Formats: sequence, C-alpha cells, structure tokens
Amino acid sequence: MVHAASRTQRSAVVVDRLLAGMTFDEKIGQLNQRLLGWKAVRRRGDGTLAASDELKREIDRWGGLGVLYGLFRADPWSGRDWGNGIRPQERGEAAAVVQETVLARGAHGIGALLSEEAPHGHQALGGTILPTNLALGATFDPDTVREAEAAVAAELAASGVHIALVSGLDIARDPRWGRCEECFGEDPLMAARMCGAIVEGMQGEQRSRIGHGGVAVVLKHLAAQGEAVGGRNGQSAIIGVHDLREIHLPPVEAGVRAGALGFMAAYNDIDSMPCCANPWLLREYLRDELGFDGIVMADGLAVDRLETMTGSIPAAGRAALLAGVDVSLWDQGFASLGRYADDERVVAAVDRSLRRVLDLKARFGLLPCMADDGAGGAIVVDSCGDAAEDTGHGDARAEDGRAPEHAGGRARIVIPDGAALDAAVRHTRALSRQLARRCLVLLAGVDSLRLAGRALADGQAGPVVVAGPFADDQACFLGDYTAPLPDGERTTVYWELRRRLGGDRVLLTEDGTGLDADAWRRAVVVVAVVGGTSERSYDSAFADNGAAAAVAEHGATCGEGVDLSRITLPWDQDGLLARLRERTDAPIVTVVVSGRPHVLTWVMETSSATLWAGYAGPFGPEAVVDALLGQGPMPGRLPVTLPASPGAIPVRYNDRQSAADVYRDAEEPVLLPFAHGLGALDGVSVESFDVAVAGMAVRISARLKCGVEPAQGAVTVFARRIGGTRIPRLAELVASAYCVLEAGRTCEFHAEIGIDRLMDPGDDETRVHLWIGGEAARLEREVMIRRPGI
Repeated sequence: MVHAASRTQRSAVVVDRLLAGMTFDEKIGQLNQRLLGWKAVRRRGDGTLAASDELKREIDRWGGLGVLYGLFRADPWSGRDWGNGIRPQERGEAAAVVQETVLARGAHGIGALLSEEAPHGHQALGGTILPTNLALGATFDPDTVREAEAAVAAELAASGVHIALVSGLDIARDPRWGRCEECFGEDPLMAARMCGAIVEGMQGEQRSRIGHGGVAVVLKHLAAQGEAVGGRNGQSAIIGVHDLREIHLPPVEAGVRAGALGFMAAYNDIDSMPCCANPWLLREYLRDELGFDGIVMADGLAVDRLETMTGSIPAAGRAALLAGVDVSLWDQGFASLGRYADDERVVAAVDRSLRRVLDLKARFGLLPCMADDGAGGAIVVDSCGDAAEDTGHGDARAEDGRAPEHAGGRARIVIPDGAALDAAVRHTRALSRQLARRCLVLLAGVDSLRLAGRALADGQAGPVVVAGPFADDQACFLGDYTAPLPDGERTTVYWELRRRLGGDRVLLTEDGTGLDADAWRRAVVVVAVVGGTSERSYDSAFADNGAAAAVAEHGATCGEGVDLSRITLPWDQDGLLARLRERTDAPIVTVVVSGRPHVLTWVMETSSATLWAGYAGPFGPEAVVDALLGQGPMPGRLPVTLPASPGAIPVRYNDRQSAADVYRDAEEPVLLPFAHGLGALDGVSVESFDVAVAGMAVRISARLKCGVEPAQGAVTVFARRIGGTRIPRLAELVASAYCVLEAGRTCEFHAEIGIDRLMDPGDDETRVHLWIGGEAARLEREVMIRRPGI
C-alpha cells in the first residue's frame, strides 16, 4: 500500500503533467458525462459483453472519457430489465470492457469514473433497495442509516463504481411536490444528520474508504429544490437568505463537514438565479465559505435548460462553468465549450474543473501510475508497464488497431471479484429489512391494533379480508429510482398474511367487491392497504431527463415528474374505505404506503387503527405483517406534518406562524404533527430533564424509564426561541437519539447544542424554551443564553 502523503505528492505531479499535455478538447472531454452508460456495452452472440460503437465514438471524440453515467442502470426509462440488462454477475465484466476500451483508445491513459444512481440503494439489477429517504427519515436513526449506506457503497465498489449519486439535501416543504419521497422530511437537523451519515458511511471517516471498499458521494440537490413554488418540480424557490441558511443549507454544511466529494446543482432557481449558474451558491458559499474541495455536477440536462437565460446552448455551458459547475450530465452545453478556446476566463475555469476531476480520479487509481500495488486476486484491466491479468475479453485495441502511446503509462484499473459483491449484498439486505421495521409509524389506534393482532393470530377465528389497490402489490413499497426485482422475491401484504395465517383464511378484494355477504359478516379484521406509488411501467412516457412525462390513470402518483394539485388519496380510496365500513363491523386496520404527506383525515375517522409505512422498501410487506401480528415494532415518527385539509397547505411544524384558526373552512389544518408516533418509545416515561448552559453550548440530560414491555424509538428534544430580532419558529428539533430499552430499565440521554444553533446571528441573548417527551406528557425547561462577553 502506498503511503497517503507520498500518494498525494505523486498525484499532484501526475495531474500537473496531464494538464500540461492535454489539448483543450481533451480537457473538455474529461468534464463531460454525456453518454448514457447502459448504451456503452453490447451483448455478443455468445452472451459476452463488448464495447458499443457509441462508447468508441465518444472516446474518440474527446481522446478519452471523463465520467460515465449509469452503466448498470435498469428501469423503464433505460429500458433495461432482467432480459437485456447487465446482471449482477456481469458487472465486473461490463466495467472491465468499458475501462479497457477507454485506456486502449484514449490519448493519456486515464481511466473513466463510473457514476451510478443510489438515492436509496443501487439502481441496478440485483442492487439492494433501501426504504426511500422519507421512510428513513421516520426512523430518526442516522446510525443505522450510516451502516446501511456503507453496505450500499460496498456493493457499488465491488462492481467497479466510483461515484454514488445520492439524494439527501432536499427538504419536504410542500406535499404537492412529487419528490418528497427523496427527502428525509421537513426538518433541517434530521436531514443534516442523515446527510452526514450517508457521506461517512459511503466514504468512511475522513474519506478513508475511498479506493478501499467505498465510493465518492455526490449529494443532491443543491439547493432549496423543495421550496419550489406550488410544489412544482424545478421551479422558482422564493426564499430569503436567512431562511435558506436555516432550512435548506444545514444538510449541505453537514455533507461538507463529513467530507463529501461532490454536490449536484439543482434544476430550480433561487430568487431568479438558477442553481447551476449561481456563483454565490457554488463558489462563494460552497467553496470559499465552507471550504469544499470536490466536484460540482449539474443535474441531468440542467445546463442546457439555461438556454432560455443565455440565448444559446454554448453560452449556457459557459455560464454554468464560470459559476462553478465542474461536470455536466447528458447536456450539450459543456460539449460546446470548445468554441471558447480563446476566452481566457473559460480556459482558466476548464483547468480548475479539470484539476478537481483528475484529483478525484487519482483517489481511485484512475491516472497513469497512480494505482496502489497489490490487486488481491481481482481483475486488473491495465497497469503502469506491468503485465495485467487476463480479463477474458482480449485486447480492446485489436478491433481497429488503434493503440495510442502514453508517455506516463496507463491507469491500473482494479475490478473486485464477485465474492465481494455477494457479501456486500447479504449485508445490505439485512439492513434494509431492519430499516423497514424501524420506519413504521403508528398514527392511531394502539389498543385497536393490539386487539386486531390477537384476532389475526387466533387460528380459530374467522376470515381476514385484505383490501385496497396495494393489498397485493409490492412495487408500491419500492419508490422511484429502483430496478425491477428478480423473480422469486415477490411478496405483498396479502401474500405475507396468507403465508403466516394460511391461504384459506385470507381473502383478497382490491376494490371492495367480489366477496359475499357471509364473508363480510364473519370477517374478524379488515386490513386495508392504501396510499400511492412511484412505480413506472415499461410502457410509460418519460421526459428527456427520465422524469415521468405522462401518467396513466392508475399509474405513478409520486416521484420525479409527478407533482399533484390534490393531495387526498388518489383513485377515490377514501370512497373505498367508506364502502368497507358499510360492508362490515369488523375492525379496519389501514396501512398507508406513500411518498408524500397525504390528507388522511377520512382514513383515521374510518379506521380502527392506522399505520404509516412510507415507501418501506422490498421488505416493507414483511415488516407491516410483523407489526399487525404483534411480532415487530412500530418505532417510527412522522418525518413530516400531515395536513387535515387539502387546501390548507403547506403546513410545517417549524413555520413561524400557526395556521390554526386562519381558514374559516378548516380551522385546524394540522391532522398530526411532525415527530408523531404512538409506537415510538411506547410505555417509556421521562423521569428527569435538565438543561444547563456551559460555555458555547447548552447541555441537556434526561433519564428515561421503560415500562413492562421492551420499547424502542427516538427520544426528541424541541426548542422555541424567545426574544431576539426575528419572529421565532413555532418549534425546532434540536436533539434526538434512537434508543432500544429493555423492560423495566432506565437509560440516560445526553446532548450538547451549540448556542449558534439556538441564536440568530447578531443577537446578544435569547431565552430558549425546550421540551422533551410525547404529545400527551412532556417535561419543559427554559434557559437564557448569552454570547460570551455580553
């Protein structure tokens, strides 16, 4: 292993040499990520993989390849599935084919960065799917999320991937926005903690896993995309700098502190300035103020969309580059930068961006003579003058005889073997199953659910009716940005209940029809599975960036491109629940599967108990049935505020003014508040709560006592500022911790909050009201904090 300091020195020397020896077009080529990766390889007649003509043309055009997006992506937009996509056991082969071709045809022996979508697991055939971020936010458990993201990174690294594109920066501010599922919720502190966990998990502490089983994280989307007016994706965020910093930038700062190597500039504008052409955001704030040293990537085709501002595609590329974008995504703007070869500002900016890209490549051994010694038995595509292991693909140069000379040798590309991928997948799947349990939120009906659970478990009781459009559906649990699951992994709430209770006892009616009166009369429990879905079918229509372009009547109800003007349950599911109630007196237990805050007022009025599952991932049906049978916890807390009325939105717990008693037709617009969860720490009492100021921090300590049953969930501390020069928020989450308590035991909770977190800039002193505990019983304290020297 090469010592880190000497490796850094070698990297600087190699980067300087490459910068000096590259043409302007070759430099631009390293900043481009134009090619859709699934088009980079083709399958030969014998089933092996080979480089496509599109890949060769792209390499030849630029004398190399900077970044390749989505080599392993499989979904309806890419058109790749288990019949024509790259299967898990072929990932090493596909990565090797790409890198061989890049090294053979490129001019400088530089390997390509492979970037993949991983918003909640790897979007590839066989890639493990985690619950979506909104469901993960309901866990209030960054530690387990960190472990899960480390496992996802191990999957990616074992496939030859270098960059993971991961959602996390967005805040769910408006339930009409289809991408709420990609947010950790409406709270900036939880989003910040989760973003820090993502980066530390995938990259390791202080980037220690880069090149050693980890991948570089590109956090998206920068910034304030969740603030878009009307919940309309990519549109203007009308927000002041103070609220921008308080709500939307804490996750960015957490990502930088954790060492994130990349950020993705968002589609939206902030007060008319588009994020991917915003010098303040990308240069002054991100680099000068926070000290960020990685790459900034544009969102898909975002650069070209600047044409309406700049007047032309080349000018759009120039504007984004000068503002601080380093790497494009599918656009033509960066591909047109060659016409600015005489523009000194553009030439200097290209060199700056190129240095950042090459520095990142150096971390993965993608530069000539930069790879560590020792391949550990893995595939080595090429090396600095050493003989490479036989990859089984032959010499990629043999097809046309092209074999350019590389004065500094070539990169040594290491593709891990399949055993590492298999081990990583097993670990990630176990964590996905654990997180599916932890994201479940019991909204109402604790006692009713227990009674229903006993009736379900009673083998002598009557039939169980499973109803609703998602009763026999697994895809609804998966969310957007997911690949199709393999055959044999299909499970649904209906099938899980059949497996546990016996097939003859469990009856299915998706629309409330088809069962005779006797079945309804004898039913002991009705399990209604309602909500929404982000599933895209393979005959769907898509926008040029992969977002949904048109949605069928019973197609996706959430996800990118599926903004809604009405947030009641789609497809008249409220009417379905009314019909169920008319048909039976049995308790109705409703499971809500959703990626946004729906109005659930009628659901809770009609149901005996209501369970919110978010998009809990492939193991969601298992987790739900465990909870229904009393065999699993429901420790989650709502990551968003649930509105009581569709017109009284948006409402957030941390707004500055209450919306209560404002609307004459909806005097109480909030159905359930942020962090509500009857199953979180059920039976746990807070015995003490102490607050003290110590220097530049407020220290909190509490003692929790568990009841007669074990309990788990997050303990939360909220604050409200009193005094100062700004209207305070109604509440702010300032601390939380996930706890697992044994029956009858006590545990200590401690937290330290910096006074800057509790004071506005420029204020000398502030009184802070803090509270801990649930909605029914909580302990409260007040403390005065002053800046030192006041």
